[in-house]
Amino acid sequence: MFLSPRSAVKLFSGRANLPLSEEIAKVLNIKLGGIKISPFSDGEIYLKILESVRKDDIFIIQPTSPPVNENLMELLIMIDALKRASAGSITVLIPYFGYSRQDRKASGREPITSKLIADLLKTAGADRIVCIDLHANQIMGFFDTLVDHLSAIPVLAEYIKKLDLKDLVVVSPDVGGVARARTFSKILGDAPLAIIDKRRSPNQQNYVEVLNIIGEIENKTCVLVDDLIDTAGTISKAAALLKEKGAVEIYACASHGVLSGNGLKNIQESCLKELIITDTIILSEEKKINKIKQLTIAPLLAEVIKRIHSGESVSSMFIQGN
Repeated sequence: MFLSPRSAVKLFSGRANLPLSEEIAKVLNIKLGGIKISPFSDGEIYLKILESVRKDDIFIIQPTSPPVNENLMELLIMIDALKRASAGSITVLIPYFGYSRQDRKASGREPITSKLIADLLKTAGADRIVCIDLHANQIMGFFDTLVDHLSAIPVLAEYIKKLDLKDLVVVSPDVGGVARARTFSKILGDAPLAIIDKRRSPNQQNYVEVLNIIGEIENKTCVLVDDLIDTAGTISKAAALLKEKGAVEIYACASHGVLSGNGLKNIQESCLKELIITDTIILSEEKKINKIKQLTIAPLLAEVIKRIHSGESVSSMFIQGN
């Protein structure tokens, strides 16, 4: 893939996932734009764009991954700086969209933070947003800007396909993820589906109770498919239940590997053969263990940048929910 150096496209990156940004720039055969980011002594973020961006098509890459608040604030400041520098357009690529799990009021006096973040991005000056596997499709409706909602499911499914696993069953870890699991299944040639029935504690965050399995998994190779792995409690309990019910081998796939808290320990101690994630979130050295395989989405994001800049359709790259 090649973008002409005469074209008015410029790519900037925050500090949240610089390796992914560099890989995208490499695929596009362009250099990352010059930017200086440094904190004041009190922790406030100082930022300066080091080159002219007047009338240019600007693409920013910054997942709002941990540390979420710092990376989010850095993104907002970057957008504001580019807008005030007279950028022609500002497209923000957010491979991992933080605060997306709070997409509704589950009980009284709770915020809807994903709507709040959407408003903040618009106010800062973003013209277009590109996300990978939002926690819920309804979040697209929270934005007053154009949103391209892409999926890493094809990247993950192609990896599983290459493993040539026998007697494969795709498993959704909850009822809400069935559409995602069905998409995964179609790529694998309409592999059978199973669903895990779970209950989330109303009083304890990141805690779930796995109850039952809907579908046939005995003597099968199971692939759990989810959007993100955080503390890995759900996926570990799901894998344990599948093993207890007779599954031979268990893999897990997720677009986003947050792996906070006891996440890494839970994966290490689980009966999972392998956890496959993408590089929407940078993987620190201590998390690079044999059980975790990380795939890159750089070609996917490079392609969407190319299409947006050239005015081509990106609709064929949208997530398919059926």
